[in-house]
Amino acid sequence: MPFISEKNKAAAVGGGGGYLNPSKITPGGSVRFALLDDQPLEFFECWGEDANGNSRPFRFSEDPSPEEIKEEMGEDFSRRMNRDGNGPEKVKFSIAVPVYNYDSEKIEVLPLTQKTLINELDSISQMEDYSELLDWDFVMGKEGTGLETKYSLRPAPRKKASQAQIEEAWSEARASGFDINRLLTGGSPFKKD
Repeated sequence: MPFISEKNKAAAVGGGGGYLNPSKITPGGSVRFALLDDQPLEFFECWGEDANGNSRPFRFSEDPSPEEIKEEMGEDFSRRMNRDGNGPEKVKFSIAVPVYNYDSEKIEVLPLTQKTLINELDSISQMEDYSELLDWDFVMGKEGTGLETKYSLRPAPRKKASQAQIEEAWSEARASGFDINRLLTGGSPFKKD
């Protein structure tokens, strides 16, 4: 079964604080993780800024209209400008999935807006050898900086000794109320607001 729903597949074409952000990987570095769900939360994201320059993401279950974005941001936020400064940043198709990060030895959320990573994960999910995505580890790498950044993603055999550790951490996170769907309402998936 494909990792990305057919409904949103076209949108994908073309960590700190509990998040494993690809952009935070050191150039030339990599991170190993295990997926904890084979169905990611799919959404559309844009960023808003307040009068003090503070940014925050705004997420929508469907591709929003400019009017819907303005209504959700309210009076306190406005859309962040693009790199050229001649218009608002585009709304991006995004996914988020809970993962076990081997480096931090914790449950984290892997948010992806990078189309190359989304498409690679979707492609791997459709290969017969990797049909059971939750049985594999993944290694995500980063090369370059700025507009020259390139990401890579490859499956790796699961470390046998780590399975119990992953299961224990995931069980504890769920018992503490982990719910990735809170991302859609601006909340933390790790705790109830």
